[in-house]
Amino acid sequence: MKTNYSMIIQWSDVDQIFLVTIPEFIGRVRMPCTHGDTHEEAAQHGLEVIETFLEIWEEEGKSIPEPRALELVAA
Repeated sequence: MKTNYSMIIQWSDVDQIFLVTIPEFIGRVRMPCTHGDTHEEAAQHGLEVIETFLEIWEEEGKSIPEPRALELVAA
């Protein structure tokens, strides 16, 4: 499943892992929602979380949040 959802991946000095937040899912899923030992692993886990929740919400007939688009304005 291709998704256009945002992911914020940040390093945690306390946990010594990369933490993943999905802005569109805030208020619906506990954040950070996943993690990884490497940036790549965290991104992969983030994609898996997005796909899993979209499938669950669709099966349960719940509303699905729209992906946010970043709009850049030329200076």
